[in-house]
Amino acid sequence: MPILTLMYLLSFLDRGNIGNARLQGLQSQLHLTGDQYNIALTMYFIPYCSGAKEVSSVEVVTGNNVTWGIIMTLMGLVKNYPQLVGVRICLGVAEAGLFPGVVYYLTMWYPRHELQFRIGLFFGAASLAGAFSGLLAYGISFMSGTRGLLGGPGFSYILEGIATVVVGFVAFFVLVDFPAKAEFSRQKNARLWSGKKNTTIRRSAKRNISRCDICGPHFLIGRFVWLHILIYMSVIGPLYGITLFLPTIISSFGHTAAISQLLTVPPYVFATIVLYVFAYYSDKIKMRSPFILAGLCMCLMGFAINISNVATGVKYFGTFFCVAGSYAAFPGVVAWLGNNLAGQYKRGIGMALHIGIGNFSGAIAANIYRSRDSPRFILGHGLELMFVGIGFVCLPIAVVSYMRINKARDAAERTALEGGTKNRLTDREIRELGDRAPEFRYTL
Repeated sequence: MPILTLMYLLSFLDRGNIGNARLQGLQSQLHLTGDQYNIALTMYFIPYCSGAKEVSSVEVVTGNNVTWGIIMTLMGLVKNYPQLVGVRICLGVAEAGLFPGVVYYLTMWYPRHELQFRIGLFFGAASLAGAFSGLLAYGISFMSGTRGLLGGPGFSYILEGIATVVVGFVAFFVLVDFPAKAEFSRQKNARLWSGKKNTTIRRSAKRNISRCDICGPHFLIGRFVWLHILIYMSVIGPLYGITLFLPTIISSFGHTAAISQLLTVPPYVFATIVLYVFAYYSDKIKMRSPFILAGLCMCLMGFAINISNVATGVKYFGTFFCVAGSYAAFPGVVAWLGNNLAGQYKRGIGMALHIGIGNFSGAIAANIYRSRDSPRFILGHGLELMFVGIGFVCLPIAVVSYMRINKARDAAERTALEGGTKNRLTDREIRELGDRAPEFRYTL
C-alpha cells in the first residue's frame, strides 16, 4: 500500500498541478488565449479515458510510472500552446492504466468488505496531492527566476517529474503481482483468502476467462454497470472541476496568486480526513451507498454556496464541502462496483469500463470554468450541480434494485431450506453465473 499510495500521489500531482501553474504565470508564459487553457486540459482526458485498462503486470505499471515521470520533466520545458497540448496527451496515455489497474489489483488482495478502506488509503493520496501542490507552488513562487524557469511553473514540473521517475524505479523492486507470489507474507495471505474472501468471489477468481464474462448480455448491457458509470460521473465531474480550478476560484475572491496557492491547502487537508473516516466506517458497516450519498450532499452544499451571491469568506467555506464531498465519495463509488462484480476478468474489464467511460465527465469539467465567467462562475458551478443531481437520481435506483434482488434470493434460499432441497448447481455453473449466482448478495 505505501508504494502504491506514493505512486498515485505523484500521478494526481502531475495531472492536477496545472491549476496551480496557471496562477504562477503559465498562461502568460505560453501566450495562451481564449479557451486554449481549457482545451489543453481536455486533451489529457481523451487518451486517459480511451486507454483505461487493467494492469497486466507490475512491470507494466512501473514502466508507465517512469514514462509519465519523464513526460512531466519535459513539460517543464514547453514553450508554446502546441507543445503543451502534445505533452498533456502523452501524459494521459501514460497514466491511463494506473487507477483502474491498481483498483483491480487491490480486489485480488483484500476481501470485498475490507476493500474501500484500502482504496481510501490509496486514493487519499489524490487529496494529499492537492494540498502538497498548493504548498509547493507557494514555496516556488518566492524563488528567484532564471530565464523564466526557477520560480515558475516549469521548475515545479521538473521537480515532480524527477521524483516520479525515482519512485517508479523503486516500485519495480517492491511490488508483486498477486498474494501467492508475496514471499514476505505468503502464510498471512493464505489465511486471508481462505478465511475472509467471499465464497462466490473466491470460486470465480480462479477460473479462466469465459464468453459469459465479456460478451454476455448480462455484462455488456447489464443495467448495473451502466448505472454505476452514471454514479461515477456524478462524483468525478465535481472532483476534477474543483481540482483543476480551485486555485482559479480562490484567486477570484481577490487574493494574490501566492495567497491563493496557500489557501488551496486547508480544503484538501479537510477532504483527506473526511475520506479516511468514510472509508473506515464504510468497511465497518459493510455498506457503500450511505457514504456516497453523504458525499453528494456535501457537494450540493458546497456548489450551492459558491453559485450564490454571498461574501467571499462564505464561498471559501463552501469550497471545503466541494473538495471533501467529491474526494470522500469517490473510493466508495469504485469499491461498490468492485464488490458487486464477481469473476476475475469480469471485474477487471467492468471496472476498466466504469472508470474509462466515467472519466469523460472530467473532460466536460475541464471546459466549464471559463475565464470570462469569473468571479461567480455560474456556468461551472451550475453544471457541477447537474452532475450531483444525476447522482441523486441514480443512487437510489441502484440501492432499491440491489435490495430487491437480495430479498428475492433470500426468499428463494429459505424456500429451498424449508423444502429440504439443496443447491444443485455445480461449481462450474456457479462460476459461470458469477454475481448472478443464488448465493451471491450485492453490497448496498
